[in-house]
Amino acid sequence: MTLRRLRPLPVDGFPFRLTIAGTLLAATAFAAAPQLGAQVFPGHDTNAPVDYAADRIELQDKQDRVVLSGNVDVRQGELRLRAARTVVNFTNVGSLEIQRITASGGVTVTRGDERATGDVGVYDFNRKVITMSGNATLKRGNGDTLRGGRFVIDLRSGVSSASGGRVSGTFSVPKNDSKKD
Repeated sequence: MTLRRLRPLPVDGFPFRLTIAGTLLAATAFAAAPQLGAQVFPGHDTNAPVDYAADRIELQDKQDRVVLSGNVDVRQGELRLRAARTVVNFTNVGSLEIQRITASGGVTVTRGDERATGDVGVYDFNRKVITMSGNATLKRGNGDTLRGGRFVIDLRSGVSSASGGRVSGTFSVPKNDSKKD
């Protein structure tokens, strides 16, 4: 992804915007991990601009990163990430390209009525993958819940996998109004 600009823009209450464009690498396959019964965050536009706000923003040019701290709120399309702290890593060879956002401290990723939480969240832009770890939970508006040590959400396919110790959850059952024996 190419970072075209980093400048103050008032966008829906977000004072800064990172505009992302370019081709992403294909996501790698996930092996032998339980999958959530339904897709999570399907159809997410990984090429949408990334808007962010925080109490403090620090550009660390020599380390090719931006550190956001205090009430961090990051949005890309309908996807929203909240955390106490994030580090945005980028490459700076000719043009800026975002590689990864690493969030820590009460990380919550939401889209519509779907919510993923964990102690740490990593959004790998090249692979189009979000990884949540440490007390990870996925919840859907219909009541489906999945808990585990680690979740991997493939934004390209919308499929999530869980691992890291015992995985548990609750799946809702559709109500059937007809009386069948």
